[in-house]
Amino acid sequence: MGKIIAIANQKGGVGKTTTTINLGASLAAEGKKVLIVDADPQANATSGYGIRPEDMSSSIYECLADDYPVAGSQVETCVKGLDLVGSRIDLAGAEIELINRPDREKVLKRCLAPVAPLYDYILIDCSPSLGLITVNALTAANSVIIPVQAEYFALEGITKLINTIRIIKPKLNPGLEIEGFLLTMYDARLRLANQIYEELKGHFGDMVFNTVIPRNIRLSEAPSHGLPALLYDPESRGATSHIALAREIISHERAKS
Repeated sequence: MGKIIAIANQKGGVGKTTTTINLGASLAAEGKKVLIVDADPQANATSGYGIRPEDMSSSIYECLADDYPVAGSQVETCVKGLDLVGSRIDLAGAEIELINRPDREKVLKRCLAPVAPLYDYILIDCSPSLGLITVNALTAANSVIIPVQAEYFALEGITKLINTIRIIKPKLNPGLEIEGFLLTMYDARLRLANQIYEELKGHFGDMVFNTVIPRNIRLSEAPSHGLPALLYDPESRGATSHIALAREIISHERAKS
């Protein structure tokens, strides 16, 4: 059974989609079978792999709103072993359509159940909100990665997400765990960045990944070419840091088993 990981933080611009795209590619490079679910109406994880709307027979919107099966909705990406269920702007209307559905918080969980055994990891790229689709992602997930930007307001909003997780756990998903806090856009030359890392470690201890994701121009350029950094520039710090993150996550699993 594949492990489902939501990548969430209601604060925008913290690197959720960059993490999803590059962690997915890195897990696949480590020999894992991976599915990415783009649960953000902005569809940046979809375009970041060079997938166009016309390439998709259906998107996550149809899966949620119209009960399309995820099996058959996914498309192959440029990375061997990595599939994607894409998004379109119409996903923005899905929250309204889900409101009157029975067990509306569990629709995505039901969608993913048939395909979970086919993958080692399913990564859900969440939108920068704590709306119904993000709640669906957290209800479907085994764990959540929380990207935290290495800037002044980094810790702002984490409390809201943690409180949401605390609400979801007893009511909707008792097994939900925090996979880890991931420091992104890290510049070791800045004292502030190091202070934020130390503050995160002080608050959350071993729940903070040892791997940090640096500010890296190649990491920023890659999505415009429809490629993860691993294919765009495999020697870049952006690519190698995500390989390190993938290995850290895989080692977590081995330690538990």
